[in-house]
Amino acid sequence: MSAARVALASLLAAALPLFCAQAGMTPAAGTTLESREIRAQLMPRRYTTLAAEIGAKINRLPLAEGAPFKQGQLLVQFDCTLQQAQQAKAEAALMAADTNWKGNQKLAQLNSVGQVELDVSKAEMLKAQAEVGASRALLGKCQISAPFAGRIAEQKAREQQYVQPGQALMEIIDDSALELEFIVPSRWLSWVRSGSAFQVSIDETGKTYPAKVQRIGAKVDPLSQSVKLTAVIEGRYGELIGGMSGKVLMMPPSQK
Repeated sequence: MSAARVALASLLAAALPLFCAQAGMTPAAGTTLESREIRAQLMPRRYTTLAAEIGAKINRLPLAEGAPFKQGQLLVQFDCTLQQAQQAKAEAALMAADTNWKGNQKLAQLNSVGQVELDVSKAEMLKAQAEVGASRALLGKCQISAPFAGRIAEQKAREQQYVQPGQALMEIIDDSALELEFIVPSRWLSWVRSGSAFQVSIDETGKTYPAKVQRIGAKVDPLSQSVKLTAVIEGRYGELIGGMSGKVLMMPPSQK
């Protein structure tokens, strides 16, 4: 090949990416993705933010940030003196309404009270029952118990602080099994299956851990020609926590 042809070929190779960018074209994304290091992030299996359902002062936060807890364990205790007084008032009103209704029932047997008055007394008794039920439900929100076993990731409130309904109190995570989320070329769907085993190298620990594909994304991104995979670390490793990241050691069977 002459020197002029070599120069022309080099010029075309250098100009092709610029031409593609100007024309709104991109190289084959699958090839680009396969040539890159596939990164994954550790995520807790379940996580949520606990919020106050009533306006009250926090009496106790028995666990510190980062502490583990069991399902059903007390996480937040509110000062509910006012709610307790409201429940006592509702129960007293129910007792009075029930006594009145039962008295009217006896009088009705003697034809000493009208049907309307009897029905009204019954309605008052049912209303008082409903108010007792509402006060008990409100009193039940005076403490927050753990919906699942896990750890406290972040505390957003402090003891003796007055909080409003809906205010975030703490973030909790279930770290019993850490999941990995990562993106792979969509062409890998020809061999990747749920249950496929692989290794992942975590940056923060410098160690490699066994993992297994748990779920495959429901759709392929047509622009990047990629699909999302979710995997789970097999076994319990105390040094692993959510937010860590690393490199997925997975390749097509033909490249192994």
